[in-house]
Amino acid sequence: MTLLTLVRHGETDWNRDRRIQGSTDIPLNDTGRAQARAAAATLSGEIIVSSDLSRARETAQIIAAERGLPDPRTYPELRERSYGEAEGVEAADFLTRWGSWHTAEIPGAEPWPHVRRRALRALARVVSDARRATAPGAASVIVVTHGALIRELLRHATGGELPPDGVRLPNGSAYTVLYERERLQLLSYAEATP
Repeated sequence: MTLLTLVRHGETDWNRDRRIQGSTDIPLNDTGRAQARAAAATLSGEIIVSSDLSRARETAQIIAAERGLPDPRTYPELRERSYGEAEGVEAADFLTRWGSWHTAEIPGAEPWPHVRRRALRALARVVSDARRATAPGAASVIVVTHGALIRELLRHATGGELPPDGVRLPNGSAYTVLYERERLQLLSYAEATP
């Protein structure tokens, strides 16, 4: 079994301005760097990995430095969902153009089922690599990634119960799951915001 702590990257200017980022590579802002340092104080794990997008990678680098961990390994499969035509659009404009966040059909966006399958494949690869690195002991991994990807993993682990529709996963928030025999079990859930 492997303990995974899923961490949403720190804030970017687009997060602050409520713009859709998706796979657009927007860097952390100073608030995001502070969120990464604050998250580091509450996390444990001997391995840290991240998406290859700069906001997740820098969050992971800050956490690694604060925790005295080796440099994070990046996995492109941990990237945020591509939102197609919605990237760069403000949240209010998104609702006007496409409707509800979770049912919107956005031209060029990665379909939700693809996001979930990609996320599960990414976790399987992370776990395999971590187990190899820590064998014969159990692995504990900090996984710095993105809101939509974490949302899909949490929904998979809880049969769709968490997080509720309309609830936003805060930047710097952490969620712990147990990965065993290719199954996810949610162990801790940070309070999310509407």
